[in-house]
Amino acid sequence: MCSVSRERAEGRRVIVEVDDKVAKVRNIKVDSRLDSIWDSREKTVAFSFDYCYWSVDPEDPKYASQEMVFQDLGTSVLSGAFRGYNICLFAYGQTGSGKTYTMMGTPASIGLTPRICEGLFSRKDDYSDQTASCRVKVSFLEIYNERVRDLLKQSDRKKPYTLRVREHPETGPYVQGLSQHLVTDYKQVVKLLEEGIAKRITASTHIHNASSRSHAIFTIHYTQAILENNLPSEIASKINLVDLAGSERADPSYCKDRITEGANINKSLVTLGIVISTLAQNSQMFSSCQSINSITSEGESSHTDTPPSGSAGATRRPAYIPYRDSILTWLLKDSLGGNSKTIMIATISPASSSYNETMSTLRYASNAKNIINKPRVNEDANVKLIRELREEIDRLKTMLMSFELRNSSPSWSDDRDGNLTELVLQNEMKVCMLLDAVTISRSTRPGE
Repeated sequence: MCSVSRERAEGRRVIVEVDDKVAKVRNIKVDSRLDSIWDSREKTVAFSFDYCYWSVDPEDPKYASQEMVFQDLGTSVLSGAFRGYNICLFAYGQTGSGKTYTMMGTPASIGLTPRICEGLFSRKDDYSDQTASCRVKVSFLEIYNERVRDLLKQSDRKKPYTLRVREHPETGPYVQGLSQHLVTDYKQVVKLLEEGIAKRITASTHIHNASSRSHAIFTIHYTQAILENNLPSEIASKINLVDLAGSERADPSYCKDRITEGANINKSLVTLGIVISTLAQNSQMFSSCQSINSITSEGESSHTDTPPSGSAGATRRPAYIPYRDSILTWLLKDSLGGNSKTIMIATISPASSSYNETMSTLRYASNAKNIINKPRVNEDANVKLIRELREEIDRLKTMLMSFELRNSSPSWSDDRDGNLTELVLQNEMKVCMLLDAVTISRSTRPGE
């Protein structure tokens, strides 16, 4: 996503263009040389992505509005949440390139986060019958100088950073003591968003007058209670909407606190880059190992006399992923490489003066495309097992009926029918036991 109005106002040369889903950057290191005609390096570097947006003049036919971005990305976030998947959407880029504008927006041009929240409550209003309902809780935190602060809770000025990150063996990393707020309509969400944004730490830099100096994570816990096959069930989705602090080069003219602040920002962003790079490397290695194993298995099946030999990638182990090297990557552990559908928005400045940062951001995003996550629907384990057992019972009953209709070999058929009937009865008993367990657990829940 490119924003160019400020750069043009300052008279800087634009070196980026967008062609459908391809972002092209003019190589100024070649373009500025007098003997560039003899230089073998490419004059233009192209990066392809799922979507590319050009935010220039609203009158420009290529102009990408906030509504267009929401229709492409926000609707996929909502679709995944409604189906019970964890979702993460984060914006990364240089200071002043439009991350906060894209995620939060302005009163005149609403960003992705408010639009996604509005979409959730539009769906909530559709639950007019008694068979389905939903519950929405939100939290808002910032990570500043590798410390976590709750943006929706009044904190003691003497001890403003008291929150610690823990890791649960099943649910993963979480912030101990982080407040969660139950919201019942869109207006309450907007109020909490505005309250949290007002508390974020910002400062003036050479590039931006009000640059975000912290990483902000707005989390939505969206739980749906539904009635599936006359059985009460819950599916839960966790939506992380992340506005990262901008990367920026250190300047000796800054004061000591500002240099320390920038160093911590860059540390977390560098760690994020290492994590993404390692995850991409592991994903590529896993894909290549699968290909090698499939080729090897085909070769072994055609040469049965040849003893099986280990595949070339079998001895290679996945590289270590340094999630805990920064608070940001630790908190986003599941979102980056686990049970989550993740969308990365890379914002860039198309000005020639930002060439190095632009190229770094695009390479960063291009590398992230190679990561393969394994998202799964977050539903009640007992309800899922009951559904699978019922499907198995139906399959066994169908097999039983087919054997009874054929009945070509009575002795063999009787034995097979007996085994199938026994399996059906065992599965039906399991279903009854699980139904009793679900009923008991729901009746003993507090507040119900």
